[in-house]
Amino acid sequence: MAEFNTIDDFDIENKTVLVRIDVNSPVDPGSGIILDDTRLKLHARTIKELSNKGAKVVILAHQSRPGKKDFTTLSQHAEALSEILNLRVKYSDSLFSSSAKEAIRNLKPHEILLLENVRFFSEESLSRTPLEQSKTLLVRHLSPLIDYFVNDAFAAAHRSQASLVGFTVNTPSAAGRVMEEELTVIQNALDNVEHPCVFLLGGMKPDDSIDVMENVLSNGTADSVLTTGIVGNIVLWAAGVDIGQVNRDFIASRGYEGMVEKAKDLIDRFGDKVKYPLDGACEIDGERVDIDVGELPNEAIFDIGVKTINYYAKEIRDAKYIFANGPAGVFEDPKFAMGTEDLINAMAKSNGFSLIGGGHIAAATAGLGLGDQMSHLSSGGGACISMLAGKELAAVEALKNSKKI
Repeated sequence: MAEFNTIDDFDIENKTVLVRIDVNSPVDPGSGIILDDTRLKLHARTIKELSNKGAKVVILAHQSRPGKKDFTTLSQHAEALSEILNLRVKYSDSLFSSSAKEAIRNLKPHEILLLENVRFFSEESLSRTPLEQSKTLLVRHLSPLIDYFVNDAFAAAHRSQASLVGFTVNTPSAAGRVMEEELTVIQNALDNVEHPCVFLLGGMKPDDSIDVMENVLSNGTADSVLTTGIVGNIVLWAAGVDIGQVNRDFIASRGYEGMVEKAKDLIDRFGDKVKYPLDGACEIDGERVDIDVGELPNEAIFDIGVKTINYYAKEIRDAKYIFANGPAGVFEDPKFAMGTEDLINAMAKSNGFSLIGGGHIAAATAGLGLGDQMSHLSSGGGACISMLAGKELAAVEALKNSKKI
């Protein structure tokens, strides 16, 4: 028996189904126009299936967070979803006001209603237990109006927020198709790894990557870990390489100086299974210059160099399993996109199983048009890397516990 319910476990015809999705998208702060509808298209499958089966579909979603320029209403999302689904998606500019509740009650089978940005509700920012979240105003107001709760927001599954875990306490709950597929594919990949297995870890969140390194090297999943980005700089520092004061200061300014000792411990324990760059790319006189790590000037490192790219690409080509999370450098700048793009290309050409762990590297992969050439392109950076680190996902645990009730 599966650990959590799916849509297949419920008869949803003529029932009101609240579905939580993650359509957090790049938005033009001036016009409010959505610049990339990838996540909207991803969740369309679940929404359309619920509608086709005769459910009255109520959608909860978020866009950005308070204080950010792209923190906005979901009116544009409703319009975009309508076009993608070729179905009218109604929109409520509130979450549980009288008008929002009335809109839910008036829904007919097959109809779809998108409620306002759930992060307009201040309690959504608090991380608490499912039982505590079940007592929030959001859950208390909406629960009496719904028959089932479906969580399809894998990208936010590592969070324990009201809209993600609160409804599972008292409402029959299930995983949507995106959530179901992500959990199945990633867990199966981790359970059935073939060797050699390579992890490619970069990006700007080294604490997550260090946790992944610890987990996959300790349990024998990974044969080698290739580090890039700020993760690579931390490992270089831990290995005794002089990365320059400017790079040390940057790491410290982000609060990651403590990661250096952790990286050193991993190097001491696992030796050359922990790989770090041979060269780095700096900007000198406005141009990209690749410099061996033993000769680095006191300049910011924006990408891995060509020697590292070739070295890592061979490791990727020889691997039977490749997991990647985080870009190799500042790929948004064409001068420093080479590392990220070349390693993605190496994965695309590999005959091994390839999993891209969401976030910026997933966006870069999609931008190169190589998503279809990967075995799996995850929708959730934070959730995916939490799974790779061996951590429980709060929203998934809530679904598992809901099934036991």
